[in-house]
Amino acid sequence: MSLPSRASFADIRLYSPSKLKCSVDLSDNTNLFGMPPAAERALREATASLASRYPTGYAPDLRQAVAAYTGMEPAQVTTGCGSDDVIDSALRAFLEPGDALAFQEPTFVMVPYLSKVNALRALPVPLRPDYDIDVDGLLATRAKLIYVCTPNNPTGTVIPRASMERLVDNASGVVLIDEAYAEFARESFLDLARTRPNVLVTRTLSKAFGLAGMRVGYAVGHATLVTEVEKARGPYKVTGLSERLAAVALTQDVEWMKARAAESLAIRARLEAELGKLGLEPLPSEGNFVLVPLAGAPAVAERMRQRDVNVRAFQGLTGIGDALRIGCGPWTMMEAALGALREALP
Repeated sequence: MSLPSRASFADIRLYSPSKLKCSVDLSDNTNLFGMPPAAERALREATASLASRYPTGYAPDLRQAVAAYTGMEPAQVTTGCGSDDVIDSALRAFLEPGDALAFQEPTFVMVPYLSKVNALRALPVPLRPDYDIDVDGLLATRAKLIYVCTPNNPTGTVIPRASMERLVDNASGVVLIDEAYAEFARESFLDLARTRPNVLVTRTLSKAFGLAGMRVGYAVGHATLVTEVEKARGPYKVTGLSERLAAVALTQDVEWMKARAAESLAIRARLEAELGKLGLEPLPSEGNFVLVPLAGAPAVAERMRQRDVNVRAFQGLTGIGDALRIGCGPWTMMEAALGALREALP
């Protein structure tokens, strides 16, 4: 059998584009309201040994904190260098080169990339016109692992519970549910990770918790799934400093996070209203961002960058076309973005 080729260096650069530095950067959907206060105190109080010594293998303190936050047991938790690293470890744990990886399209840009670097067969299945997943299409792939993202990046749309449960209950292998934006959404599928033996839910501290620079992600699921991912990840994926800050944020900064998430959602609603006044129709989002279908979006984004505002442009998204993804930050940043957008529109 001829195996898919692995990604080249040129492919890697496609996923890490250089960008003009802008004073207002709304391109990566991170928390723009500052660092969690308890985590900031932990950073100031950190000792030099956190940098000079290896961290404890497999991040036990972080696993304990994640377990408490999610209502799982530590044996049901694995961690990594951001949720994309956890996803990568899961792919290597459950798939061999040449195996099929099915996923909704469009979705998180790292997933088709990770399928390349792991020499997998990527099987994208387009979203339905209502932005629900095509359950029958995903099941028909018979893939050993199906990846779904909710709220989905870049669309911001969510998967209805009935669709998710039908997918999980009928999948022939593992279903990996990416909940990077779960703290902004009305509903989570952590209950499926507790009750179904084939479900792994990944999350990150890069978004609502405001620790993107610490690179901390995790997954929860049945202990047998977690054990396999732990075998694939290696012992030192989370630095000692990152573990300390993430554990503190998960145990002491949850109320701070919830308040900032609520503020982001209020700003998103205000942004959607302002975009409507410009004749634009963002997709229905439950993330801290909106996706705005717009012909010529890459050129518009470039004109916005020239006005010191950075947003993410997509070209030719399946079922959508060109679009701008705009993250939500303090309203002063949104005012600057809207001003730049008004001037940049054709």
